[in-house]
Amino acid sequence: MSGIVAIFNIDGRPVVEPLVSGTLDTLEHRGRDDRGIWIGGNIALGHRMRWTTPESQSEKLPFQTPDGRLVITCDARIDNREDLLAQLSFRRTPTSKITDSEIILGAYEKWGEDCPKYLIGDFVFAIWDAKDKKLFCARDTLGLKHFYYYYRPGVIFALASEIKALLQIEKVPKELNEAHLADYLILRSEDKVSTFYKGIERLPANHSLRVTSDRMKISQSWAPRFKELKLRRDTDYQEAFFEKFSQAVNCRLRSAFPIGAMLSGGLDSSAVVCVADRSLRSQNRDRLNTYSAVFPTLAKVDPRIDESRYMNAVIEKTKVSPHFINVDDANPLQNMEKIVWHTDHPVGYLNVYMDSQIFKSCEADGVRSLLTGHDGDTTVTYGYQEFEQLAMRGKLIRMMREARAMSKNIPSRMHSVRRLAWHKGLKPAIPSAIVKAWRIARFWKKSVIDESKVSHPLHLSSVNPGFRSQEDLVRRTEALWEQNSRKGAKPAEHHWNSLTTGLFSNMHEQVEKLAAAFGVEPRHPFFDRRLIEFCVSLPPGQRIYKGWTRSIFRFAMEGILPEAVQWRVDKANLGAHIKMNLLKYGSDEIEAAIGRDSWMIAKYLDAEQLRSAYNEFRSDANRKDPEALLLLTSMYLIKWLEHSGFAQEDRRVALASA
Repeated sequence: MSGIVAIFNIDGRPVVEPLVSGTLDTLEHRGRDDRGIWIGGNIALGHRMRWTTPESQSEKLPFQTPDGRLVITCDARIDNREDLLAQLSFRRTPTSKITDSEIILGAYEKWGEDCPKYLIGDFVFAIWDAKDKKLFCARDTLGLKHFYYYYRPGVIFALASEIKALLQIEKVPKELNEAHLADYLILRSEDKVSTFYKGIERLPANHSLRVTSDRMKISQSWAPRFKELKLRRDTDYQEAFFEKFSQAVNCRLRSAFPIGAMLSGGLDSSAVVCVADRSLRSQNRDRLNTYSAVFPTLAKVDPRIDESRYMNAVIEKTKVSPHFINVDDANPLQNMEKIVWHTDHPVGYLNVYMDSQIFKSCEADGVRSLLTGHDGDTTVTYGYQEFEQLAMRGKLIRMMREARAMSKNIPSRMHSVRRLAWHKGLKPAIPSAIVKAWRIARFWKKSVIDESKVSHPLHLSSVNPGFRSQEDLVRRTEALWEQNSRKGAKPAEHHWNSLTTGLFSNMHEQVEKLAAAFGVEPRHPFFDRRLIEFCVSLPPGQRIYKGWTRSIFRFAMEGILPEAVQWRVDKANLGAHIKMNLLKYGSDEIEAAIGRDSWMIAKYLDAEQLRSAYNEFRSDANRKDPEALLLLTSMYLIKWLEHSGFAQEDRRVALASA
């Protein structure tokens, strides 16, 4: 984990050192181990270093090649080092001393602007090519690292790991992007480019960017091949999955410091912990530190919160060093000002305060790299789509057999044979032309507002109509959805699209910046490109097998996971602790927000709707998920508008117009 800056004065003005230094000062939290600045006339690169890998301890950035042609700054961890070192020519030995930034430069020298497609890992980088007078930048395939940039043709291009650094540059405007704010209000984050600031944008994941004196060009770096995998036996698929999954975990254990892992007791985090533990023990390395949020008191109120049975099963099977973080008495609204300063925008996910407590504990323990189980549900899907795929291929007997087995293994109303075979299988397999003709015959009319695209109806209805109409909000949502999800996509392509949504991109950025506040680098094995390529290529029958969801994962982990975790089919209701503590500790702040401070969001949110939501929430907090989420996101919006200064600007405008 590091912080990077690049400033390119396209108009030829020299970049001065105090300007670069000022931007790096705002990124001090991202790297206190070292700091570097390189200036070459009208171009400058800056870096804040946070050591994580062994190689990073000898890395000096920005780094310039001996011939002076190339200079690089980066925030990168390259996971296919061995493959690349075999293909690239390095004079230095041993190769264990070669840094990831040198590997990126070597790849650029060999493959030019095609180099990002050969790099696997989490990275963003900027390379100044003095020979071609261009700045070349790239972001990793899944967008796990990030940067923000501002471009004014003929004048300036600037990028930084966080927006606050860009705002130190005089020529970068500070203007509220209300279209992006509207996306936040309805919690639809499919826009992969815009930010809360006009003119400041994000390079989309899996894209590269080239800037010269006369233009900027953005290109997609790599495209997956959607070819179905063909192996002989089910056990062959399971063994291949375990190999890919182990590779994804093991390459993320490269660290010069103690390694940590989140452990919730679920299938995903438990699998990461068990595989990481086996690997570390085989190398005689220090124990893995696990971090688990626990709620001793709240679990007595709602036992669904309690995951201790599963956590302890994993701990007993391994040799990990467990750490339990008691968040019983944590206020979900605590440290909001610090959080919005680090994230540069209001936060949109519920577990932010719980994650903060875990990151804080890691910092205290000297853990700089933290493995997570995010988001195994999407990489290794539950597999319900396979009922449709089996139906479309005419494998109706297999489809019915799986439906009956699932109804027995995971009994619930949603898993009745009829629902699985008809609603998940045969009905979706009916050609769309037949469905359309049937609807026309039934005089079916499409609603002006397609609410199927609206994930949070209460948020939608709470937007002030004078700010954005519901029709406008839904149409924008539909346009972004269609832009990011091609119609008629095959199952593998649809699976890939589900992993590269704007929602994931936004969430990764929020988590990464929040972790950076505590000097922690999150590492996500389930977002390893090689593992994802494998999972999207699986044929029908490998995600649901013998009536088990996520079957390839479960069977591949035989003997690795405790059986209680391997075959569990439920999930903890972690949202319950947020709702209970929000009511217990946040009521005064919420009442102030919807009363005294409501002017800050009056332009954007309907105050009466917000008050009504709060009254509903108080009446039965544990059953009011939409209301709790609306209140939480509104509180973060108020805090960010206040912190950023935009609330005061709105007030001045309102007073002037009055």
